[in-house]
Amino acid sequence: MSTEQSPAQSPPRRTGRRVVVPAVLTLVVAVVASGVVWSVHRGPATAGGDPPVPVQTTTVVRTDLATTVSLTGTLGYGRAEPVKGGRSGTVTWLPPAGATVTRGRQLYRIDDQPVPLFYGGLPLYRDLAEPGTVGRDVRVVASNLKALGYEIGYQPVPGEKVSRPVKSAASAPPAGQQTSPEPGRGTSGQGAAAPTPTAAAPARVVVRKGEGVLTGSLMRAIKRWQQDAELPVTGRIAVGDVAVLPGAVRVDAVTALRGDPAETPLLTVTPTAKVITVQADVAEAGTIQRGDRVTVTLPGDKTVDGTVSAVATAVTQDDDPGPTATPKRAVTVTVDDDLSGIDAADVQVDLAGETREGVLAVPVGALVALSEGGYALQLADGGRFVAVTTGMFAKGMVEVSGDGITEDLAVVTAS
Repeated sequence: MSTEQSPAQSPPRRTGRRVVVPAVLTLVVAVVASGVVWSVHRGPATAGGDPPVPVQTTTVVRTDLATTVSLTGTLGYGRAEPVKGGRSGTVTWLPPAGATVTRGRQLYRIDDQPVPLFYGGLPLYRDLAEPGTVGRDVRVVASNLKALGYEIGYQPVPGEKVSRPVKSAASAPPAGQQTSPEPGRGTSGQGAAAPTPTAAAPARVVVRKGEGVLTGSLMRAIKRWQQDAELPVTGRIAVGDVAVLPGAVRVDAVTALRGDPAETPLLTVTPTAKVITVQADVAEAGTIQRGDRVTVTLPGDKTVDGTVSAVATAVTQDDDPGPTATPKRAVTVTVDDDLSGIDAADVQVDLAGETREGVLAVPVGALVALSEGGYALQLADGGRFVAVTTGMFAKGMVEVSGDGITEDLAVVTAS
């Protein structure tokens, strides 16, 4: 192989020709080979001789895929519930909106006496005054006093029998028996028969699950608590002496004024923890269960994990009264992270939909549309196309199956 020499150039040295020519040949072969590979994967090279575009590859992986259902929710403190005074009297003090009230603290004042907050699911519906009284309302009082640090003594366990006094009953004297008239009072004819009291026989009651017993030690604990709370020390608790709510509350709004009658709505309260409320279609809510894990997107695109804490059973109508209105069910979500600094906002809640476990999948960009329909994968080794059947699409991945499609198979991808 000879080369022309320019008159202005000195002839190259022989030893240089042996070095340069093989290098040139090697470069040519490399370029040609590279062009063949590119034409298989990406088509013919450009006329201008541009360098081939690098081919991106990926592998088929075995993974779990899950679809996502995205719903719009509202971050806040949940639905506000009204609270009214449980007994007659005059409202003399109310907490300000935004205040937090915990167990044992006064929620409001009636006749200038505090009405403390107790935790529980059952309001007090009767006066607790008689020793031996058994019931779930007694359990509410006992558990709250114990939580506040008062020694309540022994509480009978479920299945145990306790004695409950029965009020004395008056009985008439035997027939024909006369009674003496009261001193200083005259009578005419036969004296009237006066009833005589009979001894009270204690009743045996079996304590059931969730019930408490008003024992002597519990009544003494009530007196100590009443003294500390600046209440009349009686050892008894009447209806309306305490406000029973599920837990600590945040005052959402005050609806009464000082001087108003106490047996009216006084204020509205919410839980103290921030929650997210989602109004889901009935069909969507039917697939959501308490304890389901979710992902919440906050303002600023920050994401936090959360859990479905409640799914309402009540069905409500959409705010839109038109023909397109759909029934809704409220879904409550609690988040794992601290949300201080955000009191209210619209958020996105992503719930897992259908799940496919242990399937073969590739990035969506690896799919090649075939002219005859369907999809294929292009093998990284040789450029051959293999038809595949697609399944679930989720988060940029697609489930694939077909002859020769195995885990760790290298394929070409566009992304």
